[in-house]
Amino acid sequence: MPNAIETVDVNVPVTVAYNQWTKFEEFPKFLNFIESITQVTDTLTEWTIKIGGVERTFEARITEQHPDERVAWNSTGGQVDHAGVVTFHKLAPNETRVTVQLDWEAKGLLEKAGAALSLDDHAIKKDLTNFKKFIEAKGSGDVGWRGDVQA
Repeated sequence: MPNAIETVDVNVPVTVAYNQWTKFEEFPKFLNFIESITQVTDTLTEWTIKIGGVERTFEARITEQHPDERVAWNSTGGQVDHAGVVTFHKLAPNETRVTVQLDWEAKGLLEKAGAALSLDDHAIKKDLTNFKKFIEAKGSGDVGWRGDVQA
């Protein structure tokens, strides 16, 4: 199962970075392959992604969430088998380290070739750079759901 870990430092307080990340429906503004995300409940989201012209849908359930610290999820059904966690580390009052770890099952020739060439690592790194530009330009994040979900 391919996986990737990428990190970016953003020049905003940890609460701002965390709040923006939990606004899942805004992911298409900074994540390239995300077509849409719908927040169904506090812990269930529906995703539509498009990679290499192929559109896939799946549901993901938040399995652990601690405000200003971490959000973990895994897919629960649909066309993608995927899990991940994002963590937030306060480096300074206005600087936060955001680390994303993703694990997924490569399906189909295109995804297997991309995984073999580590294209997914590059895509995640680019998406985190996009997140950095987005949140720093915005300056403050709208308040997302700050509930606590125990693993």
